[in-house]
Amino acid sequence: MSAHYGEATVLQGVSLDVAAGEVVTLVGRNGAGKTTLLRCLMGLHRSMTGAILLDGTDIARLGSHKRCRLGLGYVPDDRGIYATLTVEENLTLTPRTGPDAWSLQRIYEAFPVLKARRKQAGTHLSGGEQQMLSVARVLRMGARLLLADEPTEGLSPILVQQIGDIIRTVSQHGVTVLLIEQNIHFATTVADRHYLMSQGRIVESLDNAEVEQREHELLEYLGI
Repeated sequence: MSAHYGEATVLQGVSLDVAAGEVVTLVGRNGAGKTTLLRCLMGLHRSMTGAILLDGTDIARLGSHKRCRLGLGYVPDDRGIYATLTVEENLTLTPRTGPDAWSLQRIYEAFPVLKARRKQAGTHLSGGEQQMLSVARVLRMGARLLLADEPTEGLSPILVQQIGDIIRTVSQHGVTVLLIEQNIHFATTVADRHYLMSQGRIVESLDNAEVEQREHELLEYLGI
């Protein structure tokens, strides 16, 4: 895949794969093209060339709504919570679009804090609870491949731990996850593999053992 903003090339021949049931992270400095990659996968950035294969079928020409119906779910970095609606209204406002859609009962069983907060407005949730709600909403719609853009950004260590619990819960329920993550240590606690991006390219694929062995080098590379 390659992608552009006007005459500027943002993604240059990116190629990666995520197997069913895996949790995979995209790691790289700001401006490496990570968010653009997720937006291309979701059909939100159309200035691209290449193929996007889902279960062997190229979906690159499909609109975002059709990709959603096929099981792609996108959690943006701003979470996209409707602040004036209650938790339950946020969950039930969007339609259930596929056979893998979670029932409200299943969501509340997986995320009991959302059941406890179901009558509260989105503005009354903590950052971690809002992130939980944004993930639960796409599961409610039927996502079987979750695309998450920096879910831990700006959160306290306790809330980061909660986000890790959310990702592990989602994975245990059979949902595949591709997420952008800057926190290397956190990434190794939730993901199976990691792609390192630089200047619009995938430059390395690393497993957890390799990340742990090269943690100092990677932190310097990322400027952290």
